[in-house]
Amino acid sequence: MTTYENPVLNADWSDPDVVRVGDDFYLTASSFGRAPGLPLLHSRDLVNWTLVGHALERLEPEEEFAAPRHDGGVWAPSIRHHDDRFWIFWGDPDQGIFQVNAPEIRGPWTRPHLLKAGKGLIDPCPLWDDETGDAYLVHAWAKSRSGVKNRLTGHRMHPDGTSLLDEGKVIVDGDRIPGWFTLEGPKLYRHDGWFWILAPAGGVATGWQGAFRSRGFFGPYEERIVLEQKDTDVNGPHQGGWVRTPAGEDWFLHFQQRGAYGRVVHLQPMRWADGGTSHSSGAESGGGWPVLGDEGAPVAVHRRPALPAQPPAAPATDDDFPAGRYGRQWQWTANPGAGWATQHSGDGLRLTCVRSADAADLRKLANVLTQRLPGTPSVVEVDLRLDSTEPGARAGLAVLGDAFCWIGLERVADGTVRLVHRFAEAAADRERDAGAPRPAPEGRARLRIEAGAGARCRFSYDTGDGPRPSGPVFAATPWRWVGALLGLFAVAPEGPGHAGAATFTRFRITPLQSLRSPSEKKRADV
Repeated sequence: MTTYENPVLNADWSDPDVVRVGDDFYLTASSFGRAPGLPLLHSRDLVNWTLVGHALERLEPEEEFAAPRHDGGVWAPSIRHHDDRFWIFWGDPDQGIFQVNAPEIRGPWTRPHLLKAGKGLIDPCPLWDDETGDAYLVHAWAKSRSGVKNRLTGHRMHPDGTSLLDEGKVIVDGDRIPGWFTLEGPKLYRHDGWFWILAPAGGVATGWQGAFRSRGFFGPYEERIVLEQKDTDVNGPHQGGWVRTPAGEDWFLHFQQRGAYGRVVHLQPMRWADGGTSHSSGAESGGGWPVLGDEGAPVAVHRRPALPAQPPAAPATDDDFPAGRYGRQWQWTANPGAGWATQHSGDGLRLTCVRSADAADLRKLANVLTQRLPGTPSVVEVDLRLDSTEPGARAGLAVLGDAFCWIGLERVADGTVRLVHRFAEAAADRERDAGAPRPAPEGRARLRIEAGAGARCRFSYDTGDGPRPSGPVFAATPWRWVGALLGLFAVAPEGPGHAGAATFTRFRITPLQSLRSPSEKKRADV
């Protein structure tokens, strides 16, 4: 195992940033409107990562996230370690710039502190200058909220991270750089006597990674493109963080937008070199520039970082729900309500059938428990028992995005349970049948989604008489900024009283190829 393959995180870990503390590397990513938010990943080799927790238990203000806001909430966080504490700064495009901090990566984390209020303030990154003791903050702008984009604003910050010391100044104006647009996602560093801003431009699907440098924080800055697609298959390689190993090697983690799979994470080698040309607005030239990947092109396979070998690892997906508890890989689509998932003495996730006027549209439900859709062809399976006796109560396994599709069980008016398979297109305001309802006399089913190439999903079920396919292929779709999600839910129509519950057991995600016979694999390759 002398090499690694990209992506190193093959799922929607959007807008990653990374920091090293001793021999440990920590990564966080955007979590948008899901709770808990701000995922925390750990690695010892930059290749194998595990999810160790979240820094944000609930989104604030609480009332703003009582219902799903799939493209709002936590955008593009930065993680740093300063004064023996971990710090995470992020922008909420509708609220402003927040920060939380903690003495250890597993917490306890402070409640969110609003550092700068305003619309369209996104992608903040702090810097504590060890040479001078000064602190700074840079952020970008979301045109959808502020009418402004393609520029970076800088502030002096109080060293305790609680306030800004000035009104801010535009320190990089992308409109003044020929060919640059949608400049965003800045990460701020001090290196070799320069202030460095690593920031992407050009849009998430086809953009590039830029590097900016200046002798003074407020500029003027000169810039250079340091990573772009070139003749590779990696579209829009950009927006991420630089980290240096204890041995002095430099590496850069960034995302690639992959449609329904969201933003998967790549690891690029990084070195410093002189030469080349850059646009300069009166800035001082000279010195080295970062070179990312293979001379500025993303690598698919590369030598591993010179770090101690680690066993293969990845963020958890499977779950047996011991004592009714769900693993840290799960997030609700909004701040959770009390009693949505109840603990008990056995195994299995017991979800309350939450009453809702929006039961026919999963996109509007806060009580959907989700995890990321894998970026490789996979089979998703879970066992379901519908315990509720409430007519109209239903529960199931879903693929959730701008459009959604689910398969599960529903209690009907005569007291029986049926297997149902439903979907809604992006423009539809409610679901309709994707397959004919069928009896489920035991009130149980094994539900299965085969998510193939291009996130094309085939649904099937087993109610006790063997597996059966259901409905046509469903092509998973992302939201505007968020990849498609897998979800478990239980819901009931509006009405008085408790509507009962549903129990999920043995949730599994398995690589698709490993489940096929040799003849099936051969047919799939044709």
